[in-house]
Amino acid sequence: MPRVGLTPEQVVGHALALIDEQGPEALTLAAVAARAGVATPSLYKHVSGGLAELRRLVAVRVTEELADRLAEAAVGRGGDDAVAAVLRAYHGYATEYPHRYNALPQAPQPDDELTRAATRLVGVIIAVLRGYGLDGSEAIHAARAVRSVAHGFASLSIGGAFRLAEDLGDTQDRLIAVLTHGLRDWPKSP
Repeated sequence: MPRVGLTPEQVVGHALALIDEQGPEALTLAAVAARAGVATPSLYKHVSGGLAELRRLVAVRVTEELADRLAEAAVGRGGDDAVAAVLRAYHGYATEYPHRYNALPQAPQPDDELTRAATRLVGVIIAVLRGYGLDGSEAIHAARAVRSVAHGFASLSIGGAFRLAEDLGDTQDRLIAVLTHGLRDWPKSP
């Protein structure tokens, strides 16, 4: 019988706290069990698939958190303002939770729950792109461009790649301006 008061959601919360403190490579069942105050075998009552299942649940939660952050940023905005808000929210999440962000799979494995979360994340971006009149295949191409810019800037930022004195916020503003200009003048397929 699972420990009273300990839920799979709390196990994931303990895993995320561990990842936030020590990085994704520190995630082990023993470390999570210690944080939760249970014996390692007891975690199988809450996460039956062991470490692989826990990593999957972490990926789902992080994807959902990022989707929530982007959706919240986009509410009530359109066009360039919406894209800027989404890109800033994306970067903000990655820099607030760099280890958690690094635990996010960029190419999720086939999994219904993770696919739903990833589809929602991409759906927020596609919804924002409607402000540019993009739909169908063109919206997919544009969403890939937005995700590439968002992920690239976030990954380079949290990886410590931007060490020159110029203000990172100014760089982000320029990057957003280049992207939104490109979205307004999107090259449609013939």
